[in-house]
Amino acid sequence: MSHWIILPVVLPAMMAAFIVLVVRHHVTLQRVFSLAGTVALLAIAAGLVIATWDGTVILYQLGNWAAPFGIVLVADRLSTLFVFLTSLLAIFVQLYAVGSKWDTRGRHFYALFQFQLMGIIGAFLTGDAFNLFVFFEVLLIASYGLMIHSGGPERFRVGVQYVVFNLLGSTLFLFALGTIYAETGTLNMADLAQRIAAAPAEHTAGIRAASVMLLMVFAVKAAILPLHFWLPSAYASAPAPVAALFAIMTKVGAYAIIRFYTLIFPPDLEATQGLFDTWLLPAALMTLILGMLGVLGARRLDRLVAFAVIGSMGMLMAAVSVFTPQGIAAALFYAIHSTLATAALFLLVDVVRDRRERNLLTFDLAPPIAGGALVAGMFFAAAIAMAGLPPLSGFIGKLLILDAAMADARMAWVWAIILGMSLIAVIGFARAGSTIFWRAHASEAAYDQGTPPEDEAALAPMPVLPMVAIGGILATLVAVTVFAGPLQRHLAATADQLFAPAPYISTVLETPGKEITYKGHGEDDHDTESKARDSHGADNPETPLEEEAH
Repeated sequence: MSHWIILPVVLPAMMAAFIVLVVRHHVTLQRVFSLAGTVALLAIAAGLVIATWDGTVILYQLGNWAAPFGIVLVADRLSTLFVFLTSLLAIFVQLYAVGSKWDTRGRHFYALFQFQLMGIIGAFLTGDAFNLFVFFEVLLIASYGLMIHSGGPERFRVGVQYVVFNLLGSTLFLFALGTIYAETGTLNMADLAQRIAAAPAEHTAGIRAASVMLLMVFAVKAAILPLHFWLPSAYASAPAPVAALFAIMTKVGAYAIIRFYTLIFPPDLEATQGLFDTWLLPAALMTLILGMLGVLGARRLDRLVAFAVIGSMGMLMAAVSVFTPQGIAAALFYAIHSTLATAALFLLVDVVRDRRERNLLTFDLAPPIAGGALVAGMFFAAAIAMAGLPPLSGFIGKLLILDAAMADARMAWVWAIILGMSLIAVIGFARAGSTIFWRAHASEAAYDQGTPPEDEAALAPMPVLPMVAIGGILATLVAVTVFAGPLQRHLAATADQLFAPAPYISTVLETPGKEITYKGHGEDDHDTESKARDSHGADNPETPLEEEAH
């Protein structure tokens, strides 16, 4: 049992408490400790990625209580991938917060930020459905405070709406967990996988109802139509570093769908058969359409990026909805790409707001901004990535999704919608960029150049640290593009591991040396990956279900 798994959860929690109790009156010390903690978090996440790179599943039992009775954390390829992505994004976001001085515009920014990291990473690592709910609440409570950081009536109004809608989602989550526990007597994910797979078909009505409720809960987190309407105002109104960090929050919903519906509720399980075919793929495609039409129709740059987030989640979930190893691998690649591209765009929106006359984010003509060439170049690169144009990673992700959709009977619809909405995204981003950066110079003669801009910040030198943070995100996007081949091979292995969950189940339930009877994903009975690895040199004569039957 590796104690390293719990460090990504404990470290941000302890750092948040330390910042509140010890250095809450010293912004410089808050910056130092928060950044140091996040760098340490990234190093731990990298170590976990390396430890699970070969498919190893690592278990941590809190208090040394064995599953399914104790609380467990589980690290596999999928969870460590998202933990690493979250840690890397957090460093860039904090650098931007320091350079732009967003961290001084309200109280307890870094404490809330660390609690947010704790909730997000805990959600990725937990092996228990109820503790997934707990970590959801931790990250949501922290996000409530971050949403209204620096105050203002508009931000407070949007924050209240955000709180109310997510509380409704949390209530539905509890109903779903109560139903599952009533039907199975457990909430451990590995134990649930065995019990639900072994449940008689005539006694699965409650399980099916719970699976639908859980899908609705995760669709709220992932902003899937028709449960998306909380996102545009919330992300557009949030402080820029917060909105950039929120780029990973929608991926928590996507992660939960992938985890639950490969491990616990696979599509070919009789209790949940047809769920993805009849609901998720059409909803994902409609979400993509809505998001890109929002990009085309937006009248403000911040709302344009917020609608781009909705469109990117539709694209991601379209790949998930195919529900093959190839589709999941494509979805994971696109999740990495879209998280980075979205974060860069939100930070660039803030730079434009600070540098443009009267803090305009509307597509009205205004004088050119100081340092506009650098900002325009970064916006151009991020927009290319988000729209899915070559040569950046968005183009590769889109090709992977289109290739995965070839196996689906509705391939023509998927291809037509993805390609059509990509064209609309190009038009929307091109209009925004040309209005803010190019037409400002073309119309420069229309302005009285002898009169300085009303906002003197527009003439100030371009701050270095925010540009470094945005440049770091864009450089990571370039690295994802350059190393797309090795990365995609790792993601394909991750998807294969998800669709062959026997090692995960046997590791959590500690049944080494015994072939797990769990089926429902189409595994071959003689597949070597369906056999648990004996880490203690002893065979367990019976699986937990067999023992229960005796």
